[in-house]
Amino acid sequence: MATVCALAVAFALLLPLTQPPGHHRGTATAGQGVARVTQVTQAKADDCENPQDQSLSPSGGGDTPTVDAIKARKDRRLIVGVDTNSYRWGYLDPNNPSGELEGFDIDLVHRIAEDILGDRDAVRFKAIPTSRRIEAIQKGEVDMVVRTMTINCDRIKEVAFSAPYFVTGQQVLAPKTSTITGYNKTLADKKVCSAQGSTAYDNLEEGRKNGDLPGSTDIGTTVPNQLDCLVKLQLGDVDAVVTDGALAASQAAQDPAVELKGGLFTDEYYGVAMKRGSDDLVRQVNRTLENYIEDGGWRDSYEKWLHPTMDQGDKKSASATPPGARYK
Repeated sequence: MATVCALAVAFALLLPLTQPPGHHRGTATAGQGVARVTQVTQAKADDCENPQDQSLSPSGGGDTPTVDAIKARKDRRLIVGVDTNSYRWGYLDPNNPSGELEGFDIDLVHRIAEDILGDRDAVRFKAIPTSRRIEAIQKGEVDMVVRTMTINCDRIKEVAFSAPYFVTGQQVLAPKTSTITGYNKTLADKKVCSAQGSTAYDNLEEGRKNGDLPGSTDIGTTVPNQLDCLVKLQLGDVDAVVTDGALAASQAAQDPAVELKGGLFTDEYYGVAMKRGSDDLVRQVNRTLENYIEDGGWRDSYEKWLHPTMDQGDKKSASATPPGARYK
């Protein structure tokens, strides 16, 4: 079985390099348009509304203790937690002779490093599993996490977030031959995989409580890294995967035997996560994000990395437009 798993992982990582042009699918239902379907609002709580709008305004002067400490390091680099196996977000391309990480999130990290340290390559990347993103920040292992991390009400109590830099939603991924049609009754008696500590699992758990999902849906399969769900799907250990539609689109591009099922059923706003109290760093990142969007850097990165998997021909995904920033 270990050999089979190893082959499955290799298949998942190498397949995108051999896909023909035009194979990729967008974030809407397979074969349908790209209109986003929002059925529920992510992470509602009594004391929290619109968590994506709770960040600090961009820096405009004042003390900068966190940024100064980063600049004063002997090893003058930004330490950033990232994903290394999410195709087109943060991944290692075995065909890239430089061996450098690539992807949409990685481009953003380079821009932040350039703005803080004057050198886009002044970065020390640390691979952080989905389940350890918050812990790594709280323990000071990294300065920030840039890893398709959704801003929600529970998380803003534990870490500080930038303004959102991307918007997507949860979606179902399943084999093309599956009778599953989306986040609905067709998941009855099905095993669904999600990542530990992810909003996908939170939504699955809430869905069973409020009746959006059948009570017989088995959501007990969780993994440290989201890509592990694709491997389990390939091995037949689970019937479906629930994750962010942007990630699901990349996984559908990696494996021609799977596809997106149904529309997006939540709103997911990605933010850069940092330690609570590092207000000057949060403000600096927000200023970087504003400039990155305004000068076209964000759009160039989207076209390079995400357009092939998220857009369908000349029809743009709703995610192709950066979210507007609102500050508290």
